[in-house]
Amino acid sequence: MSAVTVASSVADKLRGCFRVSARARWLAGPLLVIVAIPVADGFLPPDVHLAHLLVVAVAITAMGTGPWATALVGTLAVLALVCAGLERRTLTSESVLVELVALGVLSALLTLFTGLRDRRARELERVRSVSDATQRVVLRPLPQRAGPVSLASVYRSAEADTCIGGDLYAVARTHGSTRLMVGDVRGKGLASISDTAIVLGAFRAAAHRELPLPDLVAYVEDAVHWGLGEFSEPTEDIPERFVTAVVLDIPDDRSVVHVISCGHPPPLLLRLGAPTATPLAVPDPAPPLGLGAICDSPYSMAAFPFAPGDRLLLYTDGVTEARDGRGVFYPLAERAASWADHRPEQLLHRITTDLQAHTGGRLDDDMAMVVVEREGWSAAV
Repeated sequence: MSAVTVASSVADKLRGCFRVSARARWLAGPLLVIVAIPVADGFLPPDVHLAHLLVVAVAITAMGTGPWATALVGTLAVLALVCAGLERRTLTSESVLVELVALGVLSALLTLFTGLRDRRARELERVRSVSDATQRVVLRPLPQRAGPVSLASVYRSAEADTCIGGDLYAVARTHGSTRLMVGDVRGKGLASISDTAIVLGAFRAAAHRELPLPDLVAYVEDAVHWGLGEFSEPTEDIPERFVTAVVLDIPDDRSVVHVISCGHPPPLLLRLGAPTATPLAVPDPAPPLGLGAICDSPYSMAAFPFAPGDRLLLYTDGVTEARDGRGVFYPLAERAASWADHRPEQLLHRITTDLQAHTGGRLDDDMAMVVVEREGWSAAV
């Protein structure tokens, strides 16, 4: 057995001990209540009794433990109430019998509630586990470096408890350049994962080839058009399914970036010391992927200067179309320019935090951002 395996096993056992210890500490309070109330009852006048407060012990147990502990404390509470009735010789009185029935029923309901709650928590944990695995397979993390450029990315899904949706990004190396795609599937959340997988699969299959960039985008368009038709439900309207995307090619030996836009928001060029972010708007953008059949003209590629020290911020409309309580869109270009001296990871963190504050912590659409930095940038710490 390897040292890593042994260490992992020991860590799992320690975590189990800590969990047991935490639950035991939580049970100390309810058990103390069960002991203290009958004892205190014995010193009070006959017309004053605290036994009905035993339900507090069961409620506290249900808040922090599982169904077995709740059932145990509920049983002990009922026994404590019986003992108090025997001590006072009032066990057969109507009021004590009503308290016994009420305490028993409430304990049973709380036990059932904790069982359902724990089962829901386990199901949610399994969903998160599957979602994490799906994200790692479909939306692979970007490498920190690809040729002469470094990369940083952030992704947020609009659906709670999921970490993947309709936004996408991918990078691939060719013999002499780095190719990058950022896109947005129409729709959001889990419903758009199949379309996301089609786009990313097609890009990864062809991006490493020595195809000209327009031919690469045409290949992805063909794959998306086929996939949307092949995997659509009979009742679905295929023209309503499409993918906006921006595809970049960054040569290793030239200070330039080639861009093809398929109905996607333009990347923002950030230069150290520049007061504003410059949108790299392609003069002749193509239709979104999946709608290429409506346009027979070849894909138009635009070239922009991308010198050492420059950065590109690529994003989806989940960022720029996020609104605050007054309906004002998020000013991404302004914010990105004001924080341009930050490192890529810090820049994305600042924007994400500010975006959440702008929207009040709620996203109505999936959101993805990628920062591409060519060597030569001197960032603030």
